[in-house]
Amino acid sequence: MNENIIAVIIGIVEGLTEFLPISSTGHMILAGSLLGFDGEKASVFEVFIQLGAILSVFILYRDKFLRMLSLRRQSLYGGLSVYHVAAGIIPVMGFGYLLHKYIKTYLFSPFTVIIGLVAGALLMLIAEKVAARPETRDVEQITIRQALFVGAFQILSLWPGFSRSGSTIAGGLFFGLSRKAAAEFSFIIAVPLMLVACLYDLLKVWNKLSVADLQMFAIGFVTAFIVAYISIVWFLRFLNNSTLASFAYYRFVLAGLSYYYFFLR
Repeated sequence: MNENIIAVIIGIVEGLTEFLPISSTGHMILAGSLLGFDGEKASVFEVFIQLGAILSVFILYRDKFLRMLSLRRQSLYGGLSVYHVAAGIIPVMGFGYLLHKYIKTYLFSPFTVIIGLVAGALLMLIAEKVAARPETRDVEQITIRQALFVGAFQILSLWPGFSRSGSTIAGGLFFGLSRKAAAEFSFIIAVPLMLVACLYDLLKVWNKLSVADLQMFAIGFVTAFIVAYISIVWFLRFLNNSTLASFAYYRFVLAGLSYYYFFLR
């Protein structure tokens, strides 16, 4: 298959799945396996286009990011701060740094993704069932304690297929956040977290790329940006009147189909 077509397909998969609670990593592994797109170049490409998805969040929440980065404006208006963001990302950054090599070596396979899809779906259904009436309906009202607990749930997403947004939104429901507030906090803390993770991976393999790869990478980046922007806007509207259950059921179906395709046929 033409590389530019692959770039569009993988870019769409990344944009659609990065911020929905269905696991972008899991979908990328499954899509790459189906397309026969693997190896070092594929790994670098999949990391690079995540930057496009990150950019979409920054554009959507640019006012919040600029306010948080301005200490003077932060002191005047209060609300969500760099301390909340730090509390939300420090737990997973610590575990991610310690387990990075193990995760990349042993957990990036269709079978581990299937396990993550099922486990993450069960977590979301449990969170929807036991979560109390939300006390925090606006992302600006999140406490440091809530941010820290949500960040702790994010550690689960280190297992491919579990979903970073799925685990953080479920964690938010357990600790008094509304679905929308939990989702928005998940998106916001994804920016510094994914930026650090992407740059860390890219710096190690950047010298293996060539000028010939630039077109494919640019197509994937732009595609992921556009699709991620649209998917975030849609998802926030969806959460106004709906639960996470439909995403959980989708994950069960995807896990079943994937198991059949890779292990039974």
